[in-house]
Amino acid sequence: MAGRPRGVEDVVILRAAAQVMGRLGPSGLTLAAVAREVGLVPGTLVQRFGSKRGLILALADRSVRDAETLPARIRGEHASALEALAGLFAEWMAPMVSPETFAHHLAFLCMDLTDPELHERALAVHEAQRRSVGALLAEAVSTGELHAATDVEALTATVQAVTSGTGLLWALDRRGALVRRVRDGLDAVLAPHTAATTPLNPQEDLEKR
Repeated sequence: MAGRPRGVEDVVILRAAAQVMGRLGPSGLTLAAVAREVGLVPGTLVQRFGSKRGLILALADRSVRDAETLPARIRGEHASALEALAGLFAEWMAPMVSPETFAHHLAFLCMDLTDPELHERALAVHEAQRRSVGALLAEAVSTGELHAATDVEALTATVQAVTSGTGLLWALDRRGALVRRVRDGLDAVLAPHTAATTPLNPQEDLEKR
């Protein structure tokens, strides 16, 4: 029985598939295109993944694993929870290098919403990201970066909504870089909750005037 073709690891192929996906969209993501990207023949990808759908499912599974493991690495690279949160969103948005790339990723999200197997994986990614954001916000509360009274669950939902919506706005108005726009939106959402912006109560405000 023939052994599995060697020389290029699956992780390299899936990384190439993600790049092709962002560059060409759903119709352009073919086994032949991915094979060219990594210098293989399409038959090798057929042996490993079976079909284009098999490759897409493997890519979705990889996205789930990355969503689970990336936050710990990013947290280790930053001194504070809020900086790690910004770094995490920067990492998530990094593949969106142009509005066209964003549109291609959005087209795949539309597939995720209508295909039961892909939806299951997309939901797992979403939930993993929600947990990661929530954990960093909770840490920020515990270390005093955020007010002690911060509703972490509600703020987590707001952060996810604002950062996702920022991507759509950026794809439409095309102003600046997406990573910068997302960071600005994140800062605006967090500002009322940060220790540095603790609001004065009315009596304290009058005494300071």
